[in-house]
Order: sequence, then C-alpha cells, then structure tokens
Amino acid sequence: MKGRKIAIVGGVAGGASAAARLRRLDEHAHIIIFERGQYISYANCGLPYYVGGVIKDRNELLVQTPERMAKRFNIDVRINSEVEDIDLERKELIVLNRATGERYRESFDKLILAPGAEPIKPPIPGIEKANLFTVRDISRIYALKDYIDKEKPDSAVVVGGGFIGLEMAENLRLNGIKVWLVELLNQVMPPLDFDMAAYLHRHLREHSVELCLGDGVVSFDRDEKQTIVNLKSGKQLKTDMVVLAVGVRPETILAQKAGLEIGETGGIKVNQHLQTSHPDVYAIGDAIEVIDFVNGRPALIPLAGPANKQGRIAANHICGIEDTYKATQGTAIIKVFDMVAACTGNNEKVLKKYGIPYLKSYTHAGSHASYYPGATSMAIKLLFSPDNGKILGAQIVGHDGVDKRIDVLATAIRAGMTVYDLQELELAYAPPFSSAKDPVNIAGYVASNILQGLHPVIHWDDLDKLDRQYTVLLDVRTPAECKATGIIPGAINIPIDSLRERIDELPRDKTIVIYCQVGLRGYIATRMLMQRGFSRVYNLSGGYITYSMAKQGQ
Repeated sequence: MKGRKIAIVGGVAGGASAAARLRRLDEHAHIIIFERGQYISYANCGLPYYVGGVIKDRNELLVQTPERMAKRFNIDVRINSEVEDIDLERKELIVLNRATGERYRESFDKLILAPGAEPIKPPIPGIEKANLFTVRDISRIYALKDYIDKEKPDSAVVVGGGFIGLEMAENLRLNGIKVWLVELLNQVMPPLDFDMAAYLHRHLREHSVELCLGDGVVSFDRDEKQTIVNLKSGKQLKTDMVVLAVGVRPETILAQKAGLEIGETGGIKVNQHLQTSHPDVYAIGDAIEVIDFVNGRPALIPLAGPANKQGRIAANHICGIEDTYKATQGTAIIKVFDMVAACTGNNEKVLKKYGIPYLKSYTHAGSHASYYPGATSMAIKLLFSPDNGKILGAQIVGHDGVDKRIDVLATAIRAGMTVYDLQELELAYAPPFSSAKDPVNIAGYVASNILQGLHPVIHWDDLDKLDRQYTVLLDVRTPAECKATGIIPGAINIPIDSLRERIDELPRDKTIVIYCQVGLRGYIATRMLMQRGFSRVYNLSGGYITYSMAKQGQ
C-alpha cells in the first residue's frame, strides 16, 4: 500500500521526534529526513559535557544513528543532504547531496521544517584572525575537543554568558584551562534577574573563572602564538582559543526563500497546529516564533523540550489528530560547577518591558530537613500578580533539590495557579528529601502574607532610595552574626529575642526597615512592631543574604 510522502528538513530534536511519531501513527507513509550533517538525533544539550570529559565516549552523544532510525522506523534518512530551496507551487525540494555535489528534486505531500537555530557570529573586526570555535552541532564540538586534546591550550576566552557560555566555561575549567568569561550585559544567564544571577557570579569566581561583565569584544588580533581579544573597556586578553557563545538566531533562510511568513521576532510564523503560512508546510523547534505563555506576546524561546513536543504535535495534526501547541513558558535549568540555577515564566525584565504589574518575594529554604545531614540552602524568587496572586515567574538558585522545585512551580504556572494555591500543595516529605513545609510552600506563605497586608516588604534595590534621616534600619540578628557577616551601613542592632524589652528604643515617627539573615526573623519582628502601634514597618525581603549577594554582584 503506497502512502503519502512526508519530508522533514532537519533530523535532530524536533525533526527526529516528528519522524518517529509519524511512523507510529502511519505505517504506510514514505517519510524522508534530510539532514545536512552526518549525524541525526544527537544529544545537543550534552555537547559541552563531552568537552569537559564528563561524557567520555563521543558515541554516547548519539541518541539515534541513521542506520538504526532507518531500520526501526522504516524511515528514509538522508544525511549530508542540504535542502537548498522549496518549490511550493510544485511541492518539491531542491536538495544538494554534499557528498557527491549532485542536486536533485524530491516531491512531498507534507513538509516539516526543523532547521533549528544558528550561532550568532557578529562581524567583529579581525574575527578571521581568532582561533575561534562555536558550539552548535556535534561535528563542531568534536573539532573543539580534538583541539584541546591535541594542543593542550592553557587559556580560553568564552564570549557570552548564557546557557552555552556558562556550560563551556565550566567544562573548559574541568580541563584545567584558564577561562575569561566576557558578557556584554552586567550579568550572566539573562533569563535570571540580576539579583539571582549574582549567586552565579560569586560561584564562578570561586572556581577561578574571571568575569568581564558589562564588557564586549570590539576586535580580535593575533601575535605569533595567541589570539588577542580587545574589549570595550580597553582590556586585552591574550588567549589560546575563543569560544563564541553570544546566542542563536532562528535559521529561516529556507523559509524566507520559499516566501513563508516570518514573525515579528524573526522566527517562522506558525499557527497553533504549527502550520506555516502554507497549510502543507509545518515548522517546529528553534526556528519558529512561539507565544509566551505568561505575557501572550510573540517570542523566541529555543529549548529542547518544546522542540520535541512540537515535533509530536505536528505529526499528530498531519495524521488527523486534533492537537495544538499553545505556548512556551521558558522553563530552563543549568548546572554551573556544583551550583544549580533554574527559571520558569517571566522575569522582572520581561514584566517591566510589557508593563505587567507584579509583586515579588525572596525566600531562602533548605533542600531538606536541617537536622538531616547534607541540607543546603536555595534562594527562591517568586513573581506574582498584585490583583489575584497568579504566579507570573519563578527563579531558583541553589544546590540540591532545585530541579524538583522549579518543576512544581512550572506546573503551577501552566495550571494558572496562585500563590495561595502554593500553600495548599501536598508535596512528598521525608527528612532526606524535604521539610514538612516544602520550600515551595514557604514561598507561597510569604507571598500570600504580602498580598494580605500581613507582611509589608521592601527590596534590596530600594534601600538606596530611602531618606535615611527619616528611616531606621534595624538588624535583628545576633551580635555574633553581625560581626561575622557585616551589617548594612547605618543599621542598628537589636536581636529579635531582645526586641520586646527594647522596643522603646525605636522611634514611632520614622520608617522602620527590619532585616535578618534570610527574612524569617525580620518577618516576626515586623509582625511584633505592627501590632504594637508602629505604622511604617517593612521587612527586607530575602534578608541580608539577598542584599549582600546582589550588592557584591554589581
């Protein structure tokens, strides 16, 4: 029985997922994957860890080979085959066989575009002089690793502090290579807000990564042995190699040549079924423009999870199953040495950009019960609506247990839950895994108290705006803690356990800003003063840890 012909351009995450789903739904379809490289379905997100030796065998990166894919799913896998153009009128592809140089036409009934995104390579003067590497596909990572193994470089400059830049910085350090990390913004990891990225800044420096934040590359030069990286600040970095990781852009050349509609963000425009402006052509993965789940605006959010889901949805729709891709919320996580950072939903920068009202809270909680050995602290930043407490975004930085908490919060956002709902979540508890009040519950309690007016807060970046003549800054930690960690300039110290007896030392005609180490004792002191007639009392959200970390990170 002869079936319809479905062509797929791109055989990695979304493309391979679509092909496998199509075969499970339609045994008779003629499915062709065109992949311009020689590998399909490889672990793109694992590439930096091969450089660091965490993944030792390069074959472990190959999730599926062309041979296995062809045999198991009866798919026509054509590697080294670059689709150069699409003839929509005749429904044909113009394909270049990169191994032989031959060009030929291939017809299709349905087409799925999954070309991914390409690394941005800005036209920096002298870039051709640099010993430069990019991280996109498996062949480029093999070349980078082979260079390290053969040449034994002493130093590297990583340009870009996003996911790939951070992972490459870590894995280069695991090779014993000195690393400079250059980032044009004032922070690494742009999906985080600055105050949460500050934890990573300290951690990177503790692992001997030299940060050049708020700085950019203006040109490259070369001497007899090394690449010279000239920065905007005037600083010069002499290095053996440069890894360019300044971001990616959707690969839309093929779609543009075919006359398919491109969205306002520069990605291929698709509908909820992932159809392009031509109903027989679908597009998925990093090349498409999606809708942001929280703010409802078009966005580019290149992540592996959504790409795989989109491959399945496109296949479903082609096979007559009514399925839609609704939106992307940007849930992501990264390991930086032994620290973990994760986010979901919108950050402050995005909420401000679109004028979306929000409140925020900072909490610090243990990964599991403090009395059980090995507990570590995690910082949680929660962003929520001032009207109804609907969760708009969350960011977590810590060590153990970050992954499961961000997944709970990502699920809560997807379900439209509020901070009040977080209080009610019944999450698994035993001392090795959590506390009776999980960190997610704690975040919900704190945010709910803020909304209900029980817990007036002020934030670290508001302190400099206060008129200190009319403000008292009250540190309620112990004198030993103050001595060990320092205090906020101008603060007075009255320990929480002495506050009732010494309450008359506080003026009632001034604003009282209270803080402790993480915010809990500050909250208790705030409630105490509010109920004893003090009318202008605020707790510093996240306490001294959040304040000091953000200040140090500047």
